[in-house]
Amino acid sequence: MTIPTPTSKGLSGVTSGLAGAPAPGLPDEATLGRLASEFFRALPGDALPSFDLPTSLGAGSAPAPELSLAQSGPSVLPQPVAPDPVDPAGGSEFGVPEAYAATVPAVAPPQPPGADHLPVAVPSSPYYFIGEASPYRSSASPKVPENRVVAQSFGLPGQGELLALLAGLGDDRKSADFGGRPQNPGNFYFLDAAREPEIAPSARPPFDVNAVRRDFPILQERVNGKPLVWFDNAATTQKPQAVIDRLAYFYAHENSNIHRAAHELAARATDAYEAARQKVQRFLGAGSADEIIFVRGATEAINLVAKTWGVQNIGEGDEIVVSLLEHHANIVPWQQLAAQVGAKIRVIPVDDTGQLKLDELQKLLNARTRLVSVTQVSNALGTVTPIKQVVDMAHAAGAKVLVDGAQSVSHLRVNVQALDADFFVFSGHKIFGPTGIGVVYGKQALLEQMPPWQGGGNMIADVTFEKTLFQPAPNKFEAGTGNIADAVGLGAALDYVERIGIENIARYEHDLLVYATRGLSAIPGVRLIGTAADKASVASFVLAGYSTEEVGRALNEEGIAVRSGHHCAQPILRRFGVEATVRPSLAFYNTCEEIDRMLAVVRRLARGKGQVAA
Repeated sequence: MTIPTPTSKGLSGVTSGLAGAPAPGLPDEATLGRLASEFFRALPGDALPSFDLPTSLGAGSAPAPELSLAQSGPSVLPQPVAPDPVDPAGGSEFGVPEAYAATVPAVAPPQPPGADHLPVAVPSSPYYFIGEASPYRSSASPKVPENRVVAQSFGLPGQGELLALLAGLGDDRKSADFGGRPQNPGNFYFLDAAREPEIAPSARPPFDVNAVRRDFPILQERVNGKPLVWFDNAATTQKPQAVIDRLAYFYAHENSNIHRAAHELAARATDAYEAARQKVQRFLGAGSADEIIFVRGATEAINLVAKTWGVQNIGEGDEIVVSLLEHHANIVPWQQLAAQVGAKIRVIPVDDTGQLKLDELQKLLNARTRLVSVTQVSNALGTVTPIKQVVDMAHAAGAKVLVDGAQSVSHLRVNVQALDADFFVFSGHKIFGPTGIGVVYGKQALLEQMPPWQGGGNMIADVTFEKTLFQPAPNKFEAGTGNIADAVGLGAALDYVERIGIENIARYEHDLLVYATRGLSAIPGVRLIGTAADKASVASFVLAGYSTEEVGRALNEEGIAVRSGHHCAQPILRRFGVEATVRPSLAFYNTCEEIDRMLAVVRRLARGKGQVAA
């Protein structure tokens, strides 16, 4: 950790004479050394010691201001960035201080009833998460967040130019041989100025991508001698130092199994684990922490619902509706269940842009429909589905709804109560948290009725050889020793995202998607796969004359990581006549300069096949 250089007014007079001989009346070198040692020994939040300076420093004048880390350390307030002289309204106005995640105090947790007047203690530690757990154990439910359940578009500089650039593409799609100009990229929501809605400003400080990038140590890696460009975020996201530190702190200071122990480390680990559950509850807008179940990831989450609620409620002749956009993890468990009980799988088709056909969904729904299980954001195309409409239509038909949020939680605000989703699942590693941890949200009334999934420790209330009594949810679904450390790490990742602000992340990623779409659309031989009006940060494409593996290898030679293949979503790719795509997927630590590097490689490959004039 870099120690800030003292610059407070209280030391300005003292330090002014260090460059040469001491000024008359200044303390000697030993005194200065003692002052500096005491100053830097104090932890953030500690009261600093008082110093007896020579009277000649302040005799006959107002006392010098008290030394404070708030004066000497880096500011934690958003700092304005000088406007671009060429484009004063450009997209570089976001600013956040360096070491933001490590220095900003944690958001105040919900307080017990009647505690509004009590002061909130700020832990005197360099670790923001110390002391965070106990207040989260309150039974008070947080307020339901604002209803932001779909991606929103933003007015950006240069949209007029971009509209003009793509206007000529129209509907003149080329044949499947991909020859000539690229196919129509579609009526993207972010290119349609007429549809730009107003958006409320974020309550969080905005951010500066360069400051954010400093929080992700892996971005300093080099691949094939080139700086790493991580465009494989839909597969997994990188981890900020705050998450890495939280995991290390857990293993160094809190490691223990949770619950049912009288010793101190068990109490620390339990508090940290349950605090993480409360953070997930708040992040999703759930009504209770008891509606949050920790699992290994979204795949295990869907399997849990299929093998508990599904087995209990779906029988012979019943129907399960999924969409053509689904990841295999939201197809295979339902196929297995259907084969087991004699149910049927029905599929919502998509249009030529990759968006769900809601009129076809309406035709599929009937009295035998028991479940609709649909992704909120497609991992292969980036399509943002009209999930609230899907939920409402399914409920009107008497069906329950599971929403796969693996690709949505890191890009847009999710509020499960506003969505009225019966189940919502996601994976921690898709939102800058550790691998091996995921979440099932389920409405409490449903969870209470569902049978346990696995048997063993932690989920039991009493066991005899005649019968077993189970704990209530969520514990009855968390048999055995859970992934305690990574649940805590997920909580730290959500803290990090909340500090930056999901709306700020959405704004910046939107800008990146516009930039990448514009660049790829201008390269002859490139065909964009998935051109829905509402998209998140995925830009799947194929390049004429090359396999996706060849494009992926060429990008890797330049240090650029993309996914090439079927992305565990074969049905939707086959809908567009391909078996695989190149899938750059963006996150808020990526930059336009990194996109330029990718575009340069794709242009070079296109030239190699004679698609671009030399």
